[in-house]
Amino acid sequence: MKVPRKKDDAGLEMTAEAFRRWRKTLGMTQKDAAEALGLKRRVVQYYEKGERKGKAVEIPLTVRLACYALSTEVLDYAGPDEEGFAVTRVVRPKTKRKTAKQNAAAKPGDDAKPATREPAN
Repeated sequence: MKVPRKKDDAGLEMTAEAFRRWRKTLGMTQKDAAEALGLKRRVVQYYEKGERKGKAVEIPLTVRLACYALSTEVLDYAGPDEEGFAVTRVVRPKTKRKTAKQNAAAKPGDDAKPATREPAN
């Protein structure tokens, strides 16, 4: 698999509006999104505004991929095991999505289940 190295090769770019929509769809605050992505809250604000000090801010590929992983309920990835299966930690599916207030009251790790094995592509 050839991974695009330049912005033009990929042909995709996440907009500030799409980034904000991603966060809100998951019911996250800016602080929640920053913690989940390993960023400072201020960086999340720059991404949502689309600029910093009057200059355009591009959302890096690593952040876009992390957003996708979190959207698909993947919390962590440890690479493939000896048999080629992906070792991941995912969120248990819920029948009803929690509100931001309920998410804030939940303890970290409440929704997590142990690592799973999925075929690596």
